[in-house]
Amino acid sequence: MPAPVPSLEIEHGFIVSGARLVAGLDEVGRGAIAGPVMVGVVCVGPAHATVPEGLRDSKLMTPKRREAMVATVHEWAHSHAVGAASAAEVDLLGIMGALSLAASRAVAGLPELPDVLICDGTTPFLLAERGATGNDCPEVVARVKADQQCASVAAASVIAKVRRDALMVELHGTHPHYGWDSNKGYGAAVHTAAIREHGLCDLHRRSWNIA
Repeated sequence: MPAPVPSLEIEHGFIVSGARLVAGLDEVGRGAIAGPVMVGVVCVGPAHATVPEGLRDSKLMTPKRREAMVATVHEWAHSHAVGAASAAEVDLLGIMGALSLAASRAVAGLPELPDVLICDGTTPFLLAERGATGNDCPEVVARVKADQQCASVAAASVIAKVRRDALMVELHGTHPHYGWDSNKGYGAAVHTAAIREHGLCDLHRRSWNIA
């Protein structure tokens, strides 16, 4: 079965209803046992009529294709950003609190506040944000499989995934026994075996009882 092809139909529905900018958000790293959780955000507007060729939900793309898509997304998007919450913040706030924090940081990294925020999933991990100018809060919408249906969300998933993967490969250099260059901080056998042998480091989510 071919991979679902995202479109701008849902984003344009909000634009037709009066939204000037619509942003898609998606997270990566929720299920990892080490490293941060990250949220990507990509804004589109009325001028966006087409979707970059080959854009898909990041989980449906190979690493090579994801990496090649990042520059295209950056050029295509009205604006984009990635926010992160550390493993320590996951421990302090819980995963949903950390996702909300990462999403807030991503939105804060945009040059202007969108009117609508589309989150992938059943529960918005971002509470309505108020702009610094006191403008009305954006509408926050949760949509199941938005990463497969909405081009802005698929694009957000790509930039977040590539950013986090690159960070975990970098962190592998200082913690090579955990195998983060391949498992990216998820609970692969080599990772859990290394934890049993070497213990946890400060980049592990200690509240998850993984040791």
